Amino acid sequence: MTTYGITGATGQLGSLAAELLLQKVAPADVVLLSRSPEKIAAAGATTRAADFDSPEGLVEAFTGIDELLLVSTDVVGSRLEGQRAAVEAATKAGVRRVLYTSLPDPSEDNPALVTPDHLGTEQALRDSGLRWTFLRNNLYADMQSDVVAQAAASGTYVTNTGEAGAAYVTRADCAAAAVGALLSTDVDDTALDVTGPTSVTAADIAALAAERRGEPVQVVQVDDAAYVAGLEQAGLPTFVAELLASFGTAIREGRLAEVTSAVEDLTGRPATPLATALA
Repeated sequence: MTTYGITGATGQLGSLAAELLLQKVAPADVVLLSRSPEKIAAAGATTRAADFDSPEGLVEAFTGIDELLLVSTDVVGSRLEGQRAAVEAATKAGVRRVLYTSLPDPSEDNPALVTPDHLGTEQALRDSGLRWTFLRNNLYADMQSDVVAQAAASGTYVTNTGEAGAAYVTRADCAAAAVGALLSTDVDDTALDVTGPTSVTAADIAALAAERRGEPVQVVQVDDAAYVAGLEQAGLPTFVAELLASFGTAIREGRLAEVTSAVEDLTGRPATPLATALA
C-alpha cells in the first residue's frame, strides 16, 4: 500500500489536487497537510498540521507518507528556508519521493523574482537523496481573467512582455497533472514543464479582450520601469508591482514560451486553452 501526502491542502492548488486524488485512491491512503488542518474537509483522509515555519513538527507530520506533493508556499522571497526544512523533514521521515511545484527555467539568470526560492528548493531536493519530481508550472491562466477584463474595459492592453508569449496553464490542469505525477511510477528524478496548449502573446490577449469589447484593443508595450510605475499608480504595493513586472521580463526573454504535452501525458486529456479558461 502506498500512502500519498499533499501539503498546502487548504490552498487553491493543494485543495484541487486533494479533491482529485481522493477520486482516484482510497481516502485511507491519503494524508492532507496544512497550517490549518481543521479547515480540511475530506472524509476518510488523515489530516495533519504542517507549518514550514515551525519545522520541529514536520518529521512527525510526514511520517508514514511515501509520495509527497510539496506545494510551494505563497510567501515569495522568504519561503526558501521553510521549504528546505520540509525537504529535510521528508528525508528524516522516510518519504520515498517528493514532488515539488516549481516554475519553468529556474536558472540563476531568470529575472522572475520567484526564481531563487524555486531554484534553492530544487537543489535541496537534488541533494537530499530522495527521489524527486519537479512540476514546473507555467503562469496560471486563471490570473489573466482580470487582465483581459481590464483591457476590454479600457481598450488598451499595457504590458512589458514584448513579442514573446507564455504557455499559460490553468490551476486545475496543474492540479490534475500533479496528481497524475503523484500516482505515476515513470517520472522519478524528472523535471516536467507543465504548460497550456499554446504560447499566448500580448497580441493574443488583446484579441481576447477585443472579442469582449466588440472593437479592437490596442497593445501598448512599455519598459519594465514604466510598467512598475503604472502598477504602483493603480494602487499595487511596490513589491507586487515588481513581481508582476519580473514575470513580464521573463516572458519577453522567451523563458515561458515553451509548450509541452505534460498535462495530456499525465492526465490523458489535453491542456485547457486560455480562451476556454476565461470564457
